[in-house]
Amino acid sequence: MSALKEVHRPDANEVKGRSGRILFVEDEPAISEPFSRALEREGFEAVVASTGERALVLADQLEPDLVLLDLNLPDRDGRDVCRELRRESDVPIVMLTARGTETDRIVGLEIGADDYIVKPFSAGEVISRIRAVLRRTNGSQMRPPVIRIAGLEIDEGARSVTLDERPVALTRKEFDLLLELARHPGEVVRREDLMVRVWDVNWFGSTKTLDVHIRSLRKKLGDGQSDRELIETVRGVGFRFAAQEEKGP
Repeated sequence: MSALKEVHRPDANEVKGRSGRILFVEDEPAISEPFSRALEREGFEAVVASTGERALVLADQLEPDLVLLDLNLPDRDGRDVCRELRRESDVPIVMLTARGTETDRIVGLEIGADDYIVKPFSAGEVISRIRAVLRRTNGSQMRPPVIRIAGLEIDEGARSVTLDERPVALTRKEFDLLLELARHPGEVVRREDLMVRVWDVNWFGSTKTLDVHIRSLRKKLGDGQSDRELIETVRGVGFRFAAQEEKGP
């Protein structure tokens, strides 16, 4: 492999309009294909490599903004790929693995990974972790805007919510669900899409857990207790975040 080029850190103008290029190193199409689609729905450009050697070549050629690296590869140990990437580049690396012991995590971080995620995981969790790593490595220019809607303020970077300037305590899934709806104000978001984006890219089956979380969100946001109703049900299809979006600075 030729020496990896120094990874270019995009300036604010380059970042505008895209979330970043992700090199996804994964040999299982059943994982890489739907997860790549999930990344692209969130504004990322996804490039897949099915082997460690191919990953090193693409990293050299494409200069990705982040490498999402599965450790179980057909041609070599993903940790060796991580070491080689790190010797030649400061590209952020997020490891994906089924090995979740404390020792495995420590080794992964010590050889240069920026984050370490243990399977099984949901698409929503991994994408949130990717954004967090990009914010840390690129600074405030990668910080997502605050969403303000009808007295509701959602700060994705801080993962905090306030309603009429009062904090609203949400669980992790409630926050992810609220954020996904608020990103599409006035649009109907299908139940199946919410399950894939918030719970699991490989989800199938009942959406009962979605109804439970929607009811909890509505209660915490005061829907039905005043004239304000933020989450509307579109029967048989999904949900709509009713108000118009105002993005903060």
